[in-house]
Amino acid sequence: MLDQLESVLRYVADELAGWRARAVKAEAELKEGGARSGGAVAKSDPETRGRVADLEQENRTLRQRVDAARGRVHDLLSRLTFLEEQARQAGGNGGVGGAAGAAGATAAGGTGGATSSGSGGGGGTGGSR
Repeated sequence: MLDQLESVLRYVADELAGWRARAVKAEAELKEGGARSGGAVAKSDPETRGRVADLEQENRTLRQRVDAARGRVHDLLSRLTFLEEQARQAGGNGGVGGAAGAAGATAAGGTGGATSSGSGGGGGTGGSR
């Protein structure tokens, strides 16, 4: 579970870094274009309008991807919380079997998607879902 969480977090960090780099590049292009046109952005330039529209669409797509990744991270955190609670309960009962069973059930529940149900998801985390 922790490996999955680390992998998703690395993915989100990479997406954010890429998003940031594109934003910096776009700002530099706008400043360069503004300097060439005497300080005002050439709003009537069809190429510039097209580029802005493309960047806005890319921005919407990236926001959706980041939101989806955020949802996956939330699901993984819920599952991790569930496993930790199961491990604590099993530790209090004098055995590890309960935690191993919970880990197996969670692994069988899958790793993707925003739906979690039964023992495979975050449903038993005390109302966090």
